[in-house]
Amino acid sequence: MADVKLHAETRTEFGKGAARRVRRDNKVPGVVYEHGLEPLHLTFPGHELLMALRTSNVLIDLVIDGEGSQLAIPKAVQRDPLRGDLVHVDLLMVKRGERVTVEIPVHAEGELAPGGNLLEHVLSALPVEAEATNIPDSLTASVQGLAAGDAVLAKDLVLPEGVKLAVEEDTVVLQVLAAQAEEVSEGEEAAEA
Repeated sequence: MADVKLHAETRTEFGKGAARRVRRDNKVPGVVYEHGLEPLHLTFPGHELLMALRTSNVLIDLVIDGEGSQLAIPKAVQRDPLRGDLVHVDLLMVKRGERVTVEIPVHAEGELAPGGNLLEHVLSALPVEAEATNIPDSLTASVQGLAAGDAVLAKDLVLPEGVKLAVEEDTVVLQVLAAQAEEVSEGEEAAEA
């Protein structure tokens, strides 16, 4: 997991017009939530924030108005649907040792059994509970030799030490679907012969 230092400024103007002015200056408006405290409205440098959010579940070392730093993780990210630019970001303050629930991407490795079957990702990301400073980048599921009808359940994944499932153990993560053969019409059979 990446640890990125990011500087932010306190925001005093709110609303659609103020947010547009912030974005015009290549910055991104955002809110930081902390347990039991009022949300903190901030402005983040656009490019640095975009680069930081390229890593899923990044741990951000947040420096607010040049004062001491605090740790935060992304809670919600809003993007422009056409351009993909960041529109707004919500962060959650965390402490070292604190456990958080996050979604970790699942990657499949290995070859399916012969037969042209298809691998379906039922869950592309798996909810897990982990220490905020020790969130894994991804989880790997072996699909080596699986045939049609086989599935990989959440309990089948090897989790790093200190990481626990935040879903039922019987939850299907990946499943193998049988290949659908197309019916050949009579005209095509005659042409092939």
